Amino acid sequence: MTTSRCASILIGLWVSATLGLAAAAQPQTVSTPTGALTLEQAAELALGQNPVIEASESGKRVAKARLDEARAARLPSLQFSETYTNSNNPVFVFGSLLEQGKFGPQNFAIDSLNQPGSLSNFRSALNLRLPIFNRLQVETGVRKAELGRESAETMSESARQAVRFALIQAYFGAQVAEARLQVAQDAVASTESQVKRIRNMREQGTVVASDLLAMEVQLADFRQQLIQATGDVETAYSALDTVMAGNLDHRPSLSTRLVDKDFSLPPSEELYKQALASRPDYRQAELETEIRKQDIRATRGQYLPDLNLFANFGQSSRDLSSGSADFAVGASLTFNLVDFGRRARVREAVAASQAAEAERRRAGDGIRLEITRAYQSYRAAEERVRVAAGAVDQAAEAFRIAQDRHGVGLTTVTEVLRSQTALVRARMNLLGARYEKYVGYADTLLATGRLSDLNAFTR
Repeated sequence: MTTSRCASILIGLWVSATLGLAAAAQPQTVSTPTGALTLEQAAELALGQNPVIEASESGKRVAKARLDEARAARLPSLQFSETYTNSNNPVFVFGSLLEQGKFGPQNFAIDSLNQPGSLSNFRSALNLRLPIFNRLQVETGVRKAELGRESAETMSESARQAVRFALIQAYFGAQVAEARLQVAQDAVASTESQVKRIRNMREQGTVVASDLLAMEVQLADFRQQLIQATGDVETAYSALDTVMAGNLDHRPSLSTRLVDKDFSLPPSEELYKQALASRPDYRQAELETEIRKQDIRATRGQYLPDLNLFANFGQSSRDLSSGSADFAVGASLTFNLVDFGRRARVREAVAASQAAEAERRRAGDGIRLEITRAYQSYRAAEERVRVAAGAVDQAAEAFRIAQDRHGVGLTTVTEVLRSQTALVRARMNLLGARYEKYVGYADTLLATGRLSDLNAFTR
């Protein structure tokens, strides 16, 4: 499993922890002067400034620079040098006099040849080198840099998809947290009304004290849930702000609602084929195998010669104002006749290529498992939505009947508490199932490598 997907799953684990008490009621939101925040607007902010995206874009620039550097190795290089030397070495003095054009008959004297006086020489030189064939090193270096740039682009796309997935979790997770708060508030208000009614009935002697105590215990439990839900809302919006790179200076109204929506997915086998064609991390595995093949080609190229053209222009003088100029042009051909490490380097490159190919196959197997897991989770959530929607209606009717029966003394308060708890749980389960359906669909698209936009969640 890739790092980007691991990060997405960690975020999902936090959001899932809030779903145990999620609710179907519409969440309360605080309107802001700037208006409601749509999912598309949130995505624009997240993709524009999220550090993960910035890091991936920097990686693309690094890869582009490396490609330019590799291509520059095909071009000629020109160097300028200025050297000053003072020596009485006979060979140096003899050669320098010739370079300076100052050699005369007197310099043939034996004493002058064997024990010359010290001589200063300024040497200015331009050196031009043009590579013709460099044992495939330049060619393979350029190809590896091209593959590296493509790999950086796929990493960037992978990062963008991971941010979209995290945004879906956080955006709709905030709505789940707010809905949970609304359900807790409704439960507290309803139970307070029940406590007041039963207290009146207790004073009239129509119910026993244990009924009132049981209802007050229920009220205390719902108040604890309300306290927890209030903190969960703050945490949820903090998570959303983190995905959006700290762009929320206030709590916005989230206008893209978590409603019952039908999504379309092909069979899992078709999803697997799509993943092999479009998933960024699988493409990276393929590129890695190509890079390792280029390494094999480069190491085998070390058996070939190195051919370069060169041209030198220089001037030697006793000072910087005058002197004698000279030039040289030619070609150099170099063979490494004996290199005991060359064969080992080839074996190393071949082994690395085999490892990269095995990793590519392992990535393919892992993708199949991820798609199966995400696809089945989505289907299960889809079925849960259908079942939970019917359960809410049934629980609401059961609670109404229990209240009516208890009002005329036909049932106990225990039945009222049980039906009220069942209604709260059913409402929470419905919204939880809707949230998991959204996240399951997004996770399936992410596993397929096709979470390239958010249109399916906004239309």
